[in-house]
Amino acid sequence: MRDEGLEPSAWANGPGDRYAAHEHDYDKVIAVERGSIRFGLPAEDRSIELAMGDRLDLPAGTRHDALVGPTGVTCLEAHLPAGSLPRMAHRIAGTWQDETDGIDGT
Repeated sequence: MRDEGLEPSAWANGPGDRYAAHEHDYDKVIAVERGSIRFGLPAEDRSIELAMGDRLDLPAGTRHDALVGPTGVTCLEAHLPAGSLPRMAHRIAGTWQDETDGIDGT
């Protein structure tokens, strides 16, 4: 993330912790360092599972909720000005630099 000029900070939650549906007025990049977390996208009636090494680029205004996996989660998160990310993208471990896995907001 730092190679991209991002300034991430770490956060962690225990197994089964939940975040209710909400949105942000900034773009957010989240990378899972340990564990897993599921981000729900209520407007799209789907969810995205993130495991160790996975990343989610989440544009401002994207309504989402979250459920932490059975072993907890530690994430790195960086914020960008709204409009910095062209679209939502789920990048699986090892593919950050070149491609997405086909799951995006388009």
